[in-house]
Amino acid sequence: MKFKRVFLLSLFAICFLSSSYGQKSLYQKANNYYKNGQYYQAVDLLRDAYNKTPSRETKNDITFQVAECYRFTNQPKKAEMWYKKAISKKYNNPSIFLYYADALKMNEKFEDALTNYKEYKKLVPADARGENGIRSCELALKWIESPNGYKVANMKFFNSRDSEFSPAFAKAEYDEVYFTSTRESATGDKTHGGTGYNFSDIFTSKKDNKGNWSTPVPLDENINTEFEEGAVSLSKDYNTIFFTRCERHKKDAVGCMVMMSERRSDKWGKAEQILMLDDSIVVAHPTLSEDELRLYFASDMKGGMGEKDIWVVKRTSPDAEWGVPENMGAAINTAGNEMFPFIHNDGILYFSSDYHIGMGGLDIFKATEQNGTWKVENMRYPINSTKDDFGIIIEKEEERGYFSTSRDGHDEIYSFILPPLKFDVEGVIKNDKTDAPLADATVKLVGSDGMTLSNETASDGTFKFMLRPNTDYVFVASKKGFLTGKEKETTKGITESQSFTSEIRLSSIAEPIELPNILYDFAKWDLRPESMVALDKLVETLNDNPNVVIELRSHTDARGSASANVELSQKRAQSVVNYLIEKGIVPARLRAKGYAATMPKVVDNKIATQNTFLNEGMTLTQDFIENLGSEEQQEMAHQINRRTEFQVISTEFKSGN
Repeated sequence: MKFKRVFLLSLFAICFLSSSYGQKSLYQKANNYYKNGQYYQAVDLLRDAYNKTPSRETKNDITFQVAECYRFTNQPKKAEMWYKKAISKKYNNPSIFLYYADALKMNEKFEDALTNYKEYKKLVPADARGENGIRSCELALKWIESPNGYKVANMKFFNSRDSEFSPAFAKAEYDEVYFTSTRESATGDKTHGGTGYNFSDIFTSKKDNKGNWSTPVPLDENINTEFEEGAVSLSKDYNTIFFTRCERHKKDAVGCMVMMSERRSDKWGKAEQILMLDDSIVVAHPTLSEDELRLYFASDMKGGMGEKDIWVVKRTSPDAEWGVPENMGAAINTAGNEMFPFIHNDGILYFSSDYHIGMGGLDIFKATEQNGTWKVENMRYPINSTKDDFGIIIEKEEERGYFSTSRDGHDEIYSFILPPLKFDVEGVIKNDKTDAPLADATVKLVGSDGMTLSNETASDGTFKFMLRPNTDYVFVASKKGFLTGKEKETTKGITESQSFTSEIRLSSIAEPIELPNILYDFAKWDLRPESMVALDKLVETLNDNPNVVIELRSHTDARGSASANVELSQKRAQSVVNYLIEKGIVPARLRAKGYAATMPKVVDNKIATQNTFLNEGMTLTQDFIENLGSEEQQEMAHQINRRTEFQVISTEFKSGN
């Protein structure tokens, strides 16, 4: 809704009534409205003046002013069109590229926005908004593609065709909500010169036992007046209310102030102003800490870091006077606008900013204090969008609440919830050689959070565990007659519930186990670098099975002299043993044996599947190979015979042997 944008960026406009401008020219009238921040009243007059003025220079000025009116009244599509027109007229103000890029980003035209942010950065390299805009486009695309797990929904019970924003819980059961609205039933009957909409009031809606929300009604006359009220915060017992009131008078500019009222029976008492700050026109958006000793608010008072900053005042007890306002510092505040603070009972500060790197317009950020320093992070999509997102509230016990957004064209209240993440793993244990499932295998789950569980596989070799968020897991599978095997999984960094699958393959100790990709240069025994991956996996297997002793077996094909092949295979087997010892395996657990060509390979199912000219059960003797149909098939058979294996020869090794 346009009201909120002006409420944020041009609050001084409330101090001006729609007075007569005498007999001034059309452009002079429009320009006076514009200078006073009455953009809604100014924009149509400016467009009329554009069509009637012959001056090219004046037309260029009007083009920029119309674009600015649409920016301030939160109409990015129209703003985009008029900034583009200003650029085509070569309007002499580099900020047109920045504001044009902002409008393009809000309209999700990220590539075009990037181009114009880069142009602005080139023209004004000292302004961080150029680089921030570039970064924000990149992050917005990334965040939209990878949502963070929050579920959001339009709260149609609260919303109307007008503006609704800044919700606040009014009861501990969260079944009553206060919020700001400009709907027709608001008390003030004046029209805001910046937006053309009614002045805002504070409304309430209650939820019944069936979960239905009542029709919103305004609070009583002690809270709502002919002026503007909004942005509510309540005390822990919900009997004290703090809110913003923005007054205007014919002659005096009162501005925006924080008001307080106490509940008397079922009605609010007369509201009184607190925080008398003479050097500021804007003191707004109060939020009270759980202990009622700190009140955070937004203001443009002197000593700030930007347009509007987050400030805090403190007191020693709930009955004491408020102290001197303190700026929240550079970690929170920037050269832009920081507003709509909300302090959670756990001490996390939420606020909105149009300067911290975000997706577009205002983004919601959370700030966590760590060792006296605030760490600020973007709430990301779908809490944030390319439009304005602000005024968040969160329940004490659950990651659930409401926030305001203009993503549907005008300000509305949305609900959000972060559903509890649910993770599980379904796995299967198989015989590595035969692919057969292994029943009654033991699977042990070990989590980085200290959780340990154990399960037995079903008749089809399957197992299942429930997992926790933000945890690393190891699944260790064991069965008598097989080497222990394991797989890893993690739920860290995953923001959506997920089911994992796992397959753990166990090798039988009754048969030799081939090591794949153990490669040597011709007639040499030095291990090639490609072999290290498989051998590192063997190191892991030996560490997972600390009681086994193995024999490393190296085999050659039958070509060449038998004595040379024996020597070569022995040296190759020893090179593997040496590598394992270098990796910390106790030498007593290792034997090296070169078998040359004395143990030709027996074709198993895997080999037969990969080589269709071979059948399972065939033995690749020299005679068999020489009778194969082609030299290519013969070479493939020789390659199968050239292999490195290990055989478990004992399962009774004990450390210290």
